[in-house]
Amino acid sequence: MTRSRAADPNVCGVTAAIAVIDGKWKTILLWLLESAPRRPGELVRRLPGLTEKVLTQTLREMEADGLVHREVHDGRPLKTVYSLTDFGQELSQALAPLSDWGHRRLERLAREAPSGEAQAGPLPVS
Repeated sequence: MTRSRAADPNVCGVTAAIAVIDGKWKTILLWLLESAPRRPGELVRRLPGLTEKVLTQTLREMEADGLVHREVHDGRPLKTVYSLTDFGQELSQALAPLSDWGHRRLERLAREAPSGEAQAGPLPVS
């Protein structure tokens, strides 16, 4: 008999959480969907470098993980809207302290960087 991963005491909770948000776009999509439901076209416009194909794949993964709800409205053309589920909202709230820590780290790095030294490229704001 196999045990579920959720009940396995050898699986770290942080590792289990990171597995759900692993990927280039998932955390920023969580952040964008936290503020309001969004249509796919809007998400692509707000995130330069994100293709429709990758967006669709990422949103499907997030839907399978119970983070995102996909709603299709009848009409011509069909209108698809994505929003966070309660579980997705809970994850977004759980990530807020990590985001705060990240902002403090970036501020510290900026203070410690020698004057004129090139900084890393911009990071998505969350």
